Amino acid sequence: MPGPKPTPVEPDLHLPKSVDVVVIGGGIIGASTALELSERGASVLLCDKGPIAGEQSSRNWGWVRLGMRDPREIPLMVEALHLWKGMDQRTGRKTGYTRSGILFGASGKRGNGNLERWLRHVEGLQTGAKLVTGAELNALLPGNETEFDCALYMPQDGRAEPQWAAPAIAEAARDRGAVLMTNCAVRSVDLRGGRIAGVFTERGRVACGYVVLAGGAWSRLFAGNAGIQLPQLKVLNTVLRTSPVAGPETALWADEFAMRKRADGGYTIASGHENTVDIVPDSFRLARQFLPAFAQEWRSLRFRLSSRWRTEAQQDQTWVPTDVTPFEKCRMLDPEPSSKVLRQAWAKARKAFPALQQAEIVQSWAGMIDVTPDAVPVISGVDEMPGMYIATGFSGHGFGIGPAAGRLIADLVAETTPCVDPTAFRLSRFTDGSKVRPDPGY
Repeated sequence: MPGPKPTPVEPDLHLPKSVDVVVIGGGIIGASTALELSERGASVLLCDKGPIAGEQSSRNWGWVRLGMRDPREIPLMVEALHLWKGMDQRTGRKTGYTRSGILFGASGKRGNGNLERWLRHVEGLQTGAKLVTGAELNALLPGNETEFDCALYMPQDGRAEPQWAAPAIAEAARDRGAVLMTNCAVRSVDLRGGRIAGVFTERGRVACGYVVLAGGAWSRLFAGNAGIQLPQLKVLNTVLRTSPVAGPETALWADEFAMRKRADGGYTIASGHENTVDIVPDSFRLARQFLPAFAQEWRSLRFRLSSRWRTEAQQDQTWVPTDVTPFEKCRMLDPEPSSKVLRQAWAKARKAFPALQQAEIVQSWAGMIDVTPDAVPVISGVDEMPGMYIATGFSGHGFGIGPAAGRLIADLVAETTPCVDPTAFRLSRFTDGSKVRPDPGY
């Protein structure tokens, strides 16, 4: 069963010879960056090796959430919530954004305590966040048969449609003057005197003063060829969607499953905690850096040896601009979903919401999530390469935070006051002796 189909975006016909900024990657991060920069008057080329939003930007859950984020991401997500509210008007297109609220369920003393401790991170932000129980919880989840003791309710959180959002933002960037090139891989950067002077694409060279690498799961490979050390691995997440059925508007996260209403009346459903990690050569190269994350999250990770080992072992790690690169050999990652994860999440969701017994699974898919050792993104300049910027490693949080990430990286490129403090997202944290590990906030 093929993956979801994002709204088609027709490419522009001609590759420009020169622009101010080249953005590599047509997911929601790259598209948001292109929109921000174009609105500020910069000339921008947005390039993707495949279609706009062909990979994780159209395959994620569609959540726009502040709830249960790493505390380091909270200021950026507050900015993102503000941007999402006006996104349809800003782009002139539908993104499916709605403020539906999200519930994070818990049971037992430990689970309830985790919610209480995380809640302190949003005190004073006027989010309306609170713990709910009993009748109040049931009113938010009509028809539920869950066994939660309580839930964290985030009324300002919501959802958007992944297949609509990034294409809408990319088209809006074109409305402001950006050039969009799909099925056009950027092969490498062109350095003159140690700084960015352009890029080499499969269709020719483009001169530029700035490059933003927003390549998602492919960012480490591109960065490595440029001599940039970027610790990043891939995690596979499996998702299904149902036919239309009556049910709650409020989205729900729990260990056993997560679900949210879709614009088409169905639900997007996935496991609330289980992800698949393919063992690949980079697993060993980066083992020391990722060890704290693996130790902390081992209950939710399922390691396996699959065909990804051979694929990545045979992948070129370095090349020159005249070579056909791995990006051209694989235009779109479209991995097989996990049948086991699908069965388990679907069974748990139907048990918790009997109304789902009337629904059918109409599609399932998987996507590759780009993760960092501390599960927060890199949104940063590259100190040793003036003009080079990176926005990647969003660790499954990129869709909701995407518009604000685009604003922040645009601030850095334009050398204007950042919308939030970018220190936590600097690339150099992996080499400057900082303590690098995930922080769940509790």
